[in-house]
Amino acid sequence: MPETPEDLYARAYGALMCPDPAEKSRLVAQLCQDWEQGVLPIPADGGDCPVLAVIDAGRPARPELIEHTSVPHRKPSSAEGLAALLHAIAHIEFNAINLALDCVYRFRGLPADFYAGWLQVAAEEAYHFGLVTARLAAVGFAYGDFPAHRGLWDMALKTASDPLARMALVPRVLEARGLDATPPIVAKLQKVGDEATIAVLDIILRDEIGHVALGDRWFRHFCAERGLEPEETYLALMTEFDAPWPPKPLNVEARRKAGFSAGEIARLEGGRPRRNGA
Repeated sequence: MPETPEDLYARAYGALMCPDPAEKSRLVAQLCQDWEQGVLPIPADGGDCPVLAVIDAGRPARPELIEHTSVPHRKPSSAEGLAALLHAIAHIEFNAINLALDCVYRFRGLPADFYAGWLQVAAEEAYHFGLVTARLAAVGFAYGDFPAHRGLWDMALKTASDPLARMALVPRVLEARGLDATPPIVAKLQKVGDEATIAVLDIILRDEIGHVALGDRWFRHFCAERGLEPEETYLALMTEFDAPWPPKPLNVEARRKAGFSAGEIARLEGGRPRRNGA
């Protein structure tokens, strides 16, 4: 039976705050099914579910969260190194479920297409999480066996008051970095002959291009509403929020498919501009 109350925002919040990964994935699947069947209204007045600050989205007690600078580098040349790499990817995918759900829950009064898009992203991220944790189990480990960091969710907190900033700095900065990181990871996996993990990463890369493109679409939509030039606004937000600059090499093909212009990519490849007095 569908969960109650029958309200899109409340249901998204329930899935967002669920700590168990398997149950969260089930709630996302049910949420998407009910949305597609048209039984989840979007309350014109925001409904009975207030917009609350979510300092910590629902997650299991493990993995232990540490500073991102303390997370060890992962090389897949050993069994434990491969497991640590898979664990890092699983953690990103789990956080991405929560990020998509938070977009649905937090930002009110937007077109139905906005909610439909981020519900689809939540479902695809849950699918990715399942694929990666299955690979992790195949090498003898489970999600929670290694420490992780909360960088993705920290940016969600910083952008909680503004959907334009959220679209710019989560999909178009942090998730776009995943597009860049995938080819080098695949190259390392090819050296050790791990075709099973490469196949999973191929699926994730394909879908993540679409996720970044969705963020790009709504970022440009919100810029147009406010009369802002998108690419200058993007760079300004990266500076304002001290967002990480993408390391080279960029995955130019994937970024172009996701909505980045040739000029924008060239500016990103040029490195972070020096600040006055730097």
